[in-house]
Amino acid sequence: MRVEFADLSLIGDREENQDRVQVLAGERAVLLIAVDGMGGHADGAKAAQLAIETVRDAFQRITHPVFDPIGFLHLAIGRAHLNLVTLGARLPLESRPRATCALCLIQDDAAFFAHVGDSRIYHLRGGAVRERTRDHSHVELLLQEGVITEAEIATHPMRNLVECCLGGDAWLPGMAITRQKPLAPGDVLLACTDGLWSGLGDERIGSLAAEGEALAGGLRRLGEQAVRACGPYSDNTSAAALRYLGRGPSSAQSQTSGQTSGQTSGQASGQASGQTSGQAPAVRKTPAKGQRKAAAE
Repeated sequence: MRVEFADLSLIGDREENQDRVQVLAGERAVLLIAVDGMGGHADGAKAAQLAIETVRDAFQRITHPVFDPIGFLHLAIGRAHLNLVTLGARLPLESRPRATCALCLIQDDAAFFAHVGDSRIYHLRGGAVRERTRDHSHVELLLQEGVITEAEIATHPMRNLVECCLGGDAWLPGMAITRQKPLAPGDVLLACTDGLWSGLGDERIGSLAAEGEALAGGLRRLGEQAVRACGPYSDNTSAAALRYLGRGPSSAQSQTSGQTSGQTSGQASGQASGQTSGQAPAVRKTPAKGQRKAAAE
């Protein structure tokens, strides 16, 4: 399996970068990770860091290709959630560290998606969005019911509320995990936080899979466009992306396209399949316009 991958993490107009992204490239499998620490709660950066470390440890402890991809994704997210619950166990429930996350496992010329909250995974083909995950949020429900449009999500008053997340109470969040998605040469997989997708429409995001542009350059372009589109209140803007180049001897091209929060590895050789019980109350991710950088910066 031949692939090209890159990652990006921009602070935007916030005081602190609470996103974490990473590409983990094993000999016969690659994992894209995007985690968004929830700034409306305590220690969003710590929550994101602990979540990504937990997932990374789970991936590095197993053989590749992963024998049970869906089981692995469920286990990795479950462990990350419980570790965040432990991190905030002594705090009031409403203040505990929380995060949203998106994981994309690529192996055997196919991909598997898993996500919690409004961090997303996009499957791009031929310069367009083929499909994306559905957010665990109230505005996503309104979108699916035709009450609002995709363009109205970014300005909706309930935009910052998610229905489930990592951390908080001990109940496992309502994670969504897809079955196998076959890949075609040229396909791009994108795991990103809401800071990226909220400032860009499908047309711009789909352009990452257009021919003639290096993946790292395209990812940098999208990140900068998202920050400009949401300024002066842009969120942390982060993503990990992979271009599938086709079958063949195991190889990978690693590119870092921006300030990153993790180490990018080198040298790699249908909708939700089930829902676990989730947290019922919606949780606010961030103050609507809080924590922005001072004008002097």
